[in-house]
Formats: sequence, structure tokens, C-alpha cells
Amino acid sequence: MNDSVIPFYLAQDSEIEVFKSAYRRQLAVLLKGPTGCGKTRFVRYMAGTLGRPLYTVACHDELSATDLLGRYLIKNDETVWHDGPLTRAVREGGICYLDEIVEARKDTTVILHPLCDDRRTIYLDKTAEVIKAPPEFMLVVSFNPGYQNLFKNLKQSTRQRFVSLTFDFPQMKQEIEIVVTETGVSTDTAEKLVKLGRRLREVEGHDIEETASTRLLVHAAHMIQDGLDHRNASEAALVDSLTDDPVIRDGLMEIVHAYFS
Repeated sequence: MNDSVIPFYLAQDSEIEVFKSAYRRQLAVLLKGPTGCGKTRFVRYMAGTLGRPLYTVACHDELSATDLLGRYLIKNDETVWHDGPLTRAVREGGICYLDEIVEARKDTTVILHPLCDDRRTIYLDKTAEVIKAPPEFMLVVSFNPGYQNLFKNLKQSTRQRFVSLTFDFPQMKQEIEIVVTETGVSTDTAEKLVKLGRRLREVEGHDIEETASTRLLVHAAHMIQDGLDHRNASEAALVDSLTDDPVIRDGLMEIVHAYFS
């Protein structure tokens, strides 16, 4: 829920200033970008910078409004109400981060609407309670546009309630700095990994559905720093994380060998 240490985050553009402005103006924020490009790290960094408790929810197709708002539970032969993460964040003036919001059930997005306009309230129908969000509360949601289709997307009535920030993988110089700072590998090793990652990204959409994210590059660098061979680390952290198809796997390994021959 709360990070004791503010995580390292290297800004790509003006996203920090935009987020702070949205926080001051009590606006909800939508983060768009590919998996592993730093959206979650950015939210953790901003929560720590602003000194607010962070409630993160990984959305899935069974996540309901009740999971976010709360429910009655049996405790010591009594029926006791327990707040869900969204309700707790509202009460405490925290930041609620709903990761991959389009994966949640449709009734979930509906309950967010009153929190994203000038009402800034949630209604707990099971307790008949209306909770007004304090100025410190902030709602942040994210999704990966590359995964969306006609059946999984945010309605315009929902999207227009948010200030949007578009994320992508960092520029090469920035990505090298991130890998070095996060893992302690040499700049030369980080540069080879980043160049490899950028080459693998060119394959996305042709042979593989997902791409080599900055997160996966950091995983590979951690194992290299731990003494693992460069190619073995790249195989485990990158290639085998991207595909199970033996033919595509062999093709990706050829690329790895070219960078770590």
C-alpha cells in the first residue's frame, strides 16, 4: 500500500508537472502506454513525492464494484463492514491506482464517474453512505491501448472525465541510465541490452504479441549483475518471456547471439 522509499523514476517529458497540476486541481488521470514502460513506477514515484498513501488494484475480468467499494464480512459472530481499496483511499485522501482498468467488469467503471467530476463522491449502497472525497484524494487509472479492441475499451463518457498522459518506452540514452541505476551493471552492458531490446521491439506485431519492455531489460541486467552469462540472462528474461513458439524463439535467440557474440 505504501512505499517506505520513493522509487527511482526518470522523467521522459513533462509527465511529473502534468500529474502535479492534476493533483492540485483535483483531476483524475488516465495513463496510456505499453506494458512495462514505467506507468506503475511513475504512480508509485508520484505518490511518494506527494506524500500520499497509495492503493493499487490490478484489474481483471472478475473485479466488481463490490471489490473496490467494500462488503460485509463475518467477524466474531458479527457482520462487519470492510472498506474496499477505493473507499479506503477516498476516506484517507490517498491515491487509488486502477491498473488495466478495461479488464474490470463494466459496472466497475460506472462507480468511478461521480469521483471524476465536480461531485467527487462515492455511494455505498449497502450502507446507504455517501462519501465526499477530500482534496488530497486522487484517482489514477491505466491501460495498454495496444491490447484493446472493440470489446475492451474505455467509453468516451469515461475517458473524457480524465486528464490523459501517454507513455512509451524511454529514449535510448534514458533507458540505458534506467538500467544502470536500477541494477548497477556497466554502461556498456546496459547499452547492449537496450540496443537488443530496441531490436526485439521491431519484431512486435509480426512474430510476438508483446514486446521487450524496460522491465524485462532490467530483469536481464539484474541476472547479469548476479554473474549469469549475458546470453543466458537474455534468454530467460527476454526471449522465454516473450514467446513459447519454438520457431519464433529460435529467431529471437539469433538476434540475442548477434548482440552478445
